[in-house]
Amino acid sequence: MNKLFISTLLVLGLSMNVCAQKHPPLPPHPSKTELVDAKMRELDKRYNTEKKLILNHPLATKQMKRDQLKALNKRYQSEKRLLRSLK
Repeated sequence: MNKLFISTLLVLGLSMNVCAQKHPPLPPHPSKTELVDAKMRELDKRYNTEKKLILNHPLATKQMKRDQLKALNKRYQSEKRLLRSLK
């Protein structure tokens, strides 16, 4: 009986010790403005790469490049306006 009591206390003590261990704190969530700013930077980066690809395309004519840039600018402005409205 004495061995059962001691082993029970030992098991309970170890289980409580395991349950009482602290977990590392969660990383802080970015604020809404930080998320919007990150999306703005990503949008700018994507816009610049697409613009370079259009301008450096070897087979596109000047008219084709102008039309593609106009469509790209229109899409970029609408996405930028949408992101500004979220701020």
